[in-house]
Amino acid sequence: MKKYFLLIVVLFSLISCQEDVRFNNPSLQGLKDNVFWRAVESKATIAADGSLLIQAYTSNETLSLKTTATKAQTYFLGTSESKKVTYTITDATGSLITFSTGFGIGDGQIVITEYDAINKTVTGIFKFNAENTYNNPLAGPSVNFQQGVFYKVPVSSPVQ
Repeated sequence: MKKYFLLIVVLFSLISCQEDVRFNNPSLQGLKDNVFWRAVESKATIAADGSLLIQAYTSNETLSLKTTATKAQTYFLGTSESKKVTYTITDATGSLITFSTGFGIGDGQIVITEYDAINKTVTGIFKFNAENTYNNPLAGPSVNFQQGVFYKVPVSSPVQ
């Protein structure tokens, strides 16, 4: 009887084992005001002028990272309108709260570490402080993202 019981236990232990592997590719995530934030969907687009726009979405949030090119380098924020971050959130009433950087507004950086022209993906890191654009009283004066990473975000071809 003990042998049958042992055999049943061994069979159940072998049958119940499984590998639950999840890949997070493509991905865009970071710490928003020191709380983990991950996009549900992300995509990138190259404009006709060669600028790159990376967009990430959750159910009620949109994060847009804009650089002047796809070249692997550091793009500093708060220095121009061509290198910019915009973060919008839709509150419970349906109103948009917008945070952004721009010329003399906010700071941070977007670092493109790899642009894969063959597979059409972009990888890099980011961090920024963006200001409440319209001084909406329902939100704080700024939003902070740290340790931001975008990994193999698919890039669509330039719009003609």
